[in-house]
Amino acid sequence: MPEPTSGPPAASAPAGEAAATVRLRLDLGYDGSGFVGWAAQPGLRSVQGELERALATVLRLPAVSVTVAGRTDSGVHARGQVAHVDVPRAAYEATPGRSDWPPAEALRRRLDGVLPDDVAIHEVREALEGFDARFSAVWRRYRYTVVDAAGRRDPLLRGWQLWHPRPLDVEAMDAAARGLLGEHDFLAYCKPREGATTIRTLLDFGWRRVDGALVAEVRADAFCHSMVRSLVGASLAVGEGRWEVTRPRELLDAVRRDSSVTVAPPHGLVLEEVGYPPDGELAARAAVARSMRRPVR
Repeated sequence: MPEPTSGPPAASAPAGEAAATVRLRLDLGYDGSGFVGWAAQPGLRSVQGELERALATVLRLPAVSVTVAGRTDSGVHARGQVAHVDVPRAAYEATPGRSDWPPAEALRRRLDGVLPDDVAIHEVREALEGFDARFSAVWRRYRYTVVDAAGRRDPLLRGWQLWHPRPLDVEAMDAAARGLLGEHDFLAYCKPREGATTIRTLLDFGWRRVDGALVAEVRADAFCHSMVRSLVGASLAVGEGRWEVTRPRELLDAVRRDSSVTVAPPHGLVLEEVGYPPDGELAARAAVARSMRRPVR
């Protein structure tokens, strides 16, 4: 879970430069509709690009580099994204100017004044020793929302919910989802990237109806490319009755990419929360996460 707001700053620079540099943790949310995703891409609008420009402007730096807990795809939203950035301490401490705000609050306020309306900074704090937004995380939690023919489509939420015009069997979808829990090679549900593992530990995956909508809660130690939306796509095939409840697990056990697995649209997906270990375990967790996992036998 997120650490307390107090504590010593992270040793984010070499020993000789530690006093001159501070690592900051940024908690933020964004509407992904207008972005190509988190990652910066030349000539395209990204969350990372907007955030790095805002930080450089407010801190009066030529450039900054932000590390994020989970790189969301184009069109995917976030309520509980976490990032970190290493900046000169002098620039950070100068942020309040003539105001009485502490540096962290001054930076949050000034960032919100510079960033576009579809990005919001919830909190800025000095990171604890050993904190890494990406590698210290122990899990990420996503939510996907679908409205089927049994529900009531709200046009005001069309950018956050998938409209599915046929009725879905939520009990069958939930049973299929729970059959995928545990540590596995999720190659069947990932778009593999060179040099990256597809082995993940799926901690929670289930479906339920909430106010007429179908909501999936998906939590894992990490996710590979398109994994959550592929899991949703498989669930929809079960819910429609096109697949048996056992088929998603059969595809998982085959450990191969299958063209029958469709990737659900991005707009129904939200990164809700990122979890971290106790304060004293941040550095150790980061070291473990950086190591490549071996295939599950």
